[in-house]
Amino acid sequence: MVQAKARNGWLVWVSLLLALLLSVMPLPDFLQIGRPLWLALVLSYWVLALPHRVGMITAWLFGLGQDVLYGALLGQHALTLTLVIFLVLTLERRMRMFPLWQQSLVLLVVLGLAQLVQLWLNALTGNRAPTLEFVLPALISALLWPWVFAILRGLQQRLGVH
Repeated sequence: MVQAKARNGWLVWVSLLLALLLSVMPLPDFLQIGRPLWLALVLSYWVLALPHRVGMITAWLFGLGQDVLYGALLGQHALTLTLVIFLVLTLERRMRMFPLWQQSLVLLVVLGLAQLVQLWLNALTGNRAPTLEFVLPALISALLWPWVFAILRGLQQRLGVH
């Protein structure tokens, strides 16, 4: 079997770097609490679109980059991003068949679990008191999923990334 050569793979990496930058972009204090999980959204898209090229190692590496940029405990975001991508990879075949609104609901649960792990790690290190505000980024990210999906799918199809 002859494998097709990867085309325009730079789009994957540029979109992930852009998501990483969006995740540390300064926001006003009142918007900070609901910051979307950009990196998890973009990684989830590429895992669904190209599971043979983007996976848990990519999630771990970008999570370490996010740890460095946030100044967080090394491995904290890497662990949660790897958990998200593991769950998305596990549900990949089902999620591909779902309409976007059902994909959003699945991502709400997956990102909510990741936020719960993040809250637990923050509580263990004494960085943040446990509150129910941890759900807000997962909810906003799930609401943004159809737009992220449409934008990245359009770029992927226009540039022929496979």
